[in-house]
Parts: sequence; structure tokens; C-alpha cells
Amino acid sequence: MESHSSPAGPFALGSFALAGREFAGLVVGDRVRELSGPELPATTRGLLAEWDRVLPLLTGLAAAGDGDWHDLADLKVLAPVEPRQIFQSGANYRTHVIDLAVAHRQKDDSRSDAEIREEVAAMMDRRAAEDLPYVFIGLPSAITGPYDDVVVPGWCAKPDWELELAAVIGEPAYQVSVEEALDHVAAYTIANDVTAREAVFRRDMPEIGTDWMRSKNAPTFTPLGPYLVPAAFLGDTGDLRVTLKVNGRAYQDESTKDMIFGVARLVSYISQTSRLLPGDLVLTGSPAGNGMHWGVLLQDGDLMEGSITGLGVQRNRVVR
Repeated sequence: MESHSSPAGPFALGSFALAGREFAGLVVGDRVRELSGPELPATTRGLLAEWDRVLPLLTGLAAAGDGDWHDLADLKVLAPVEPRQIFQSGANYRTHVIDLAVAHRQKDDSRSDAEIREEVAAMMDRRAAEDLPYVFIGLPSAITGPYDDVVVPGWCAKPDWELELAAVIGEPAYQVSVEEALDHVAAYTIANDVTAREAVFRRDMPEIGTDWMRSKNAPTFTPLGPYLVPAAFLGDTGDLRVTLKVNGRAYQDESTKDMIFGVARLVSYISQTSRLLPGDLVLTGSPAGNGMHWGVLLQDGDLMEGSITGLGVQRNRVVR
């Protein structure tokens, strides 16, 4: 597998700022080539919308090495894309779901931990057999950059982390088959789906279920990036290492092999209802090792470091 610390392939794409000016850039090592000119859209979302046409151009630019290059250290790295839609997969890693079921058990629940684990494992087997992923909507306003602070609002008592592989859409996808789905995924990146655990379940209206809007969509609750890595460079996403460290200690360190539904199945499923657009994100769920499982929640000043094989590393300081 590729190194966690650097993106797979000869180049990646990103969004950057220099002296108040924002631009799309081609990342090669520690240099960034500013993308401009009549043949290249000005934003990464624009590039994704013409992915089949521009990918060969980007490959040529990366190999040629000429043009307007900047030192990466001189630039502010922004979230790599501004999506119009974010689709999030819940309960998509077996061990993670089992751990959450134990952590969120009601005080009057008389079942043992082993009984809960067995029942939840059976439930996930049924879900897989019925071929029904669980997907909900996230808000683009929650996105922040890969090195920006995560600002926890005063009302949030139990902030937690959830590192996820994010598929980035290129060609629009509507009612595509599982076999066709990956043709619509242009790139991949890293997302951290920060969650206010106390707000997930509505205690006042338990029959309503989960409150994803409040629990997951505060500003800065979705660090994204650092870059977009073309899907062709990453290859098979079925065995990537997903690692989340807090203050240097690894809490999540799991393979995407533990997913119930893979990228192709999620994209196809979503597309049966919604039209996926260039730059949209499909978050594929988070593996075991969230803070609730460990009894450790985010505190002021904590440093989160999230890495996925071949996609680089994001680092975000927590500010309360």
C-alpha cells in the first residue's frame, strides 16, 4: 500500500490561497502549479465537471514541469473542492456500529455487552443481504480546510471524531448501476465527520430517530482534504488504512475492508434517488475507534491527525 504521508500517483489537485487570491493548483511533491488558461476551468469543481477532457492535460502539465509554480509552504491550503451536495453513509463499518450500539445503550437496558454485539451483528448481516445502505445529507457550510481549526460551539458537550474516505464525483450520476458507478468517481479525498454525540438521538422525540443536522453540521465540523487524488492513482479502495490520531495517539486504525457497502454500491444507491453532480462528496462511513468507544472526547487544544492510504494527512486543532 502507498504511504500515508503523501498522495498516491504523480500529482494531486488542490485549492489554495496566496495574498487573498484563491486558485486551483496541481500538486507535485512540495510544489504547486497554478492552473489557469483557456483550456482549464478556474476551480477544482470546474475541472471535475470536465474530468475526462482535463485529466490528460493535467498529466501533461505535471510531467512537463513548466508554468507558474509556487512552494507549497508559501500557500494556504483550502478545502480541495466546494461541493453542492454531501451524501454521508451511516453505520457502514461493522465494528464501528457494534461499538456505538454498546456505547449508546440506555441505562435501563438489561442486555449484556455480548448480547448487544450479537444482535447488532445480525442486524448488519440483514442489511447487507437486503442491499440497503443508510445515507443522509450533510451541509457544505460545515466544510473547513485540512489544516484549519475545528471550532466546537458552546452547546456541544460531546464532540467526537469520525475519519472517512470520501469519493468525489466527476461525471454526473443518475440511476447508474453498481457496475457503472465508479466511472462517475473522479477522485478521492479525506473527510473528518466531527459529531456532537449528545445531539445524535432526540431524547424528546425518540420515535423521530436521529438528528443529523444538529449533530454533524456546525461550521468547521467537516475538515476536508488535503487534496483530490485521481481515482486512477488510488486504485482499489477495498483495503485502505484509515487512521485518526489525537495528540499523537491512534484511536482509529482500520481497513476499509470492514465496510458493509463499498464505494460503487453507495454511489449507485444514492443515484437511484438523487442526481450526483461534479464535485459532490460521498462520505463512506467511519471505522471503529470513535471517542465514545474509548471514553475520550475532544477537548480544547487537541490536535487531530487523519490519514488514509494514498491520500495524505490532514491536521486540525480543536478550539472550544
